[in-house]
Amino acid sequence: DRDNYEDNKIYVEKRFWAKAKKIIGKVPFLADAISLYYCAMDAKTPFKSKAIAFSSLAYLILPIDIIPDVILAVGYSDDAGAIAAAIMALKPFVTEEHKRKAKVFLADRMV
Repeated sequence: DRDNYEDNKIYVEKRFWAKAKKIIGKVPFLADAISLYYCAMDAKTPFKSKAIAFSSLAYLILPIDIIPDVILAVGYSDDAGAIAAAIMALKPFVTEEHKRKAKVFLADRMV
C-alpha cells in the first residue's frame, strides 16, 4: 500500500548510501542493489516496481533480519536473496543506465 511504500522510500533514501559504503567489497550483489536504488528513484519506473525495489532495499538496510549480517559467510545470504528476487522481478525496469551508474559509484570507491 501507499503508506508502506512511503515508509520504505524514506527509510531507504536516508540510509542506503551509508549501508552501501559500509558493505562495499564485502558482498558480491552490491552493484545489483545500487542498480535497484537508481531504478526506484527513476521517474519512469512504475509505482509497483518502485515499491518492490524500495522493499528489498529496506530489507538490506534493516539492522535486524532473518540471518544477522555479522555471521560470517552466510550473514548476507538472505539480503542477497531479497535483492536477487527484486532484480528478477524488475528486469524490464532496471536499465543499462541504472547499471552504469552503479558501476561508476563502485569504481569511484574501489580506487
